[in-house]
Amino acid sequence: MLVLLPPSEGKAASGRGAPLKPESLSLPGLAEARAAVLDELVELCAADEAKAQQVLGLSEGLRGEIAKNAELRTAGTRPAGEIYTGVLYDALGLATLDAAARRRARQSLLVFSGLWGAVRVGDRIPSYRCSMGVKLPGLGALGAHWRGPMESVLPEAAGGGLVLDLRSSAYAAAWKPKGEVAGRTATVRVLHSQMVDGVEKRSVVSHFNKATKGRIVRSLLEAGAAPKSPAALVEALRDLGYAVEAELPARGGKPWGLDVIVSEIH
Repeated sequence: MLVLLPPSEGKAASGRGAPLKPESLSLPGLAEARAAVLDELVELCAADEAKAQQVLGLSEGLRGEIAKNAELRTAGTRPAGEIYTGVLYDALGLATLDAAARRRARQSLLVFSGLWGAVRVGDRIPSYRCSMGVKLPGLGALGAHWRGPMESVLPEAAGGGLVLDLRSSAYAAAWKPKGEVAGRTATVRVLHSQMVDGVEKRSVVSHFNKATKGRIVRSLLEAGAAPKSPAALVEALRDLGYAVEAELPARGGKPWGLDVIVSEIH
């Protein structure tokens, strides 16, 4: 099983470990595309703070992120699973998993990134600021920059198993599973169910969508679940106590859509 996650906008501070070693990152087929983004981002942030602020879409309160980006090559690093914070990662709670579940997380979780393309949670990276929605002056829109490299690298990373795609739309645009891989891909939507005047009303949740997705991944890792297909994932989630409805694709070669129904949001 390969689980595709979005990054978090906010990130923990860089660690005190050794500086970035690009060659140590997973998915070496992305190395050239990573180097291009890293080179331009560092140069931009070191040379023109005002322009960097505009390009990165940063508020005045986040201006300090520019200096952080300028020092990406020399900053300390820590595992990506510690760098990414926020609602989904708080609910996932990687640090509190037992050893077996942490091992499964290192093998199955892939975090998408405007800067790195995608990294595994054990890859050591510095803290940075560069969303997939950024359009760099030289490289252009990062979503488009990553599509070519991803098309050759991600199908191999997916192997022959299930792909659980929990990315937000901006990061999903960088790689869309196609053909046979798409047929064993499942996306998840979280719906809040409420009874209003005796009638069930369902609504899409946003903030709590992230928390629920984090809990889903944690549950699968703790249980050691290894579904091979979207249908098997539905059964695994139901066994774990989730209310799940599946929307089968209208034709082959398309991802399944799963709705996870929650009655309480927290």
